Amino acid sequence: MTKQSIFGRISTLVKANVNALIDSAEDPQKMIDQLVRDYTNNVADAESAIAETIGNLRLLERDHQEDVQSAAEWGNKALAASRKADELRGAGNIPDADKFDNLAKVALQRQISSEQEARTAEPQIAAQTEIVDKLKTGLNGMKDKLVELKNKR
Repeated sequence: MTKQSIFGRISTLVKANVNALIDSAEDPQKMIDQLVRDYTNNVADAESAIAETIGNLRLLERDHQEDVQSAAEWGNKALAASRKADELRGAGNIPDADKFDNLAKVALQRQISSEQEARTAEPQIAAQTEIVDKLKTGLNGMKDKLVELKNKR
């Protein structure tokens, strides 16, 4: 029983001496310098992530705009085909008028499809924009903290 308590006391003494050595080796200036380096790296990583997120948002916005334009173009094509069908029908050319009516139907279906794709993208764009704003706010906070750390140094 006495051996264990002696070994325990020696172990505690060794741990205390090692901790004292580590404490005396810690230089507050070096620790702040390391914090500044770590924060600088974190800010750079955050900037990279934000740039990528913004790039994805721009792609999503461009796709949305293309869907809106496509819907408008298909709508115009449907209108033109319908007018041509009416014109042919007025001239008594029923078979060709029916062909243009069918073309108008196809164009309307594609217009509806493009409009649905555009509507589907709108909530994603809003969510992505909100995320970008939050990331920018967080990045600004990190930059402020970095400036604060540099001033402490």
